[in-house]
Amino acid sequence: MDHLWQIDHVGPAEYEMLEAYTTLGWLAAMTERLRLIAMVTAVVFRNPGLLAKMVTTLDVLSGGRAMLGIGAAWNEEEARGLGMPFPPVAERFERLEEAVKICLQMWAGGQQAFDGTHYKLARPLNSPQPLSRPHPPLLIGGDGEKKTLRMVAQYADACNISDTPDLWYKLDVLRDHCERLGRDYDAIEKTVQTRFDLGHKGNKVDALIEYLHDLSELGVDVAHGDLAGVNDPRQLDMLCERVVPAVHDFG
Repeated sequence: MDHLWQIDHVGPAEYEMLEAYTTLGWLAAMTERLRLIAMVTAVVFRNPGLLAKMVTTLDVLSGGRAMLGIGAAWNEEEARGLGMPFPPVAERFERLEEAVKICLQMWAGGQQAFDGTHYKLARPLNSPQPLSRPHPPLLIGGDGEKKTLRMVAQYADACNISDTPDLWYKLDVLRDHCERLGRDYDAIEKTVQTRFDLGHKGNKVDALIEYLHDLSELGVDVAHGDLAGVNDPRQLDMLCERVVPAVHDFG
């Protein structure tokens, strides 16, 4: 995740937190198949022109495995603590939309000046271009009904929505935005942020598989999340041996 301090529902701010894009670069070198994405990039942490270049670099060096996950940011304490800008929420969403436009323009090879309200780029040159075609997949995180899901319908290849009881409703809102904008709802990858709890000895595996099946029936394509007890290698073994094959069969 793109945080600079540890987030409070995991632990105190002083707990270790690695910077996301440096970590993704390391992962690109150490792996061959993993998709590489920050869930999700805080728009206020990096200039959009630099961000487009960073994701391009990650895509080129990883052989075309990069994605851009991006959102309006929420953790004011860490931003203020490290001297990052953290404007009011309305401005953060304006910045998010401008940043998305800049990245898409640069990945399309357009070098015309970008003259936005918050960002002004005299010549958004991007060389080399990404290997991914037509560009690294763009995921917009969040489930705000008026702004975030509208931007998903207008610009994104994927969304990331909280795993809450009203998930079905949020997907319906996205569908409505797609209909208004003439976008194919099925062309957008639907992802959720959830938690994988297999139980200490695997006693919750069947319940997790059933829940993931329910998400799939709602139209969710991918479940992102953290694995409870991940410091125990047996949890990873159970995930790979029991959960992954079962989820694969959903398709």
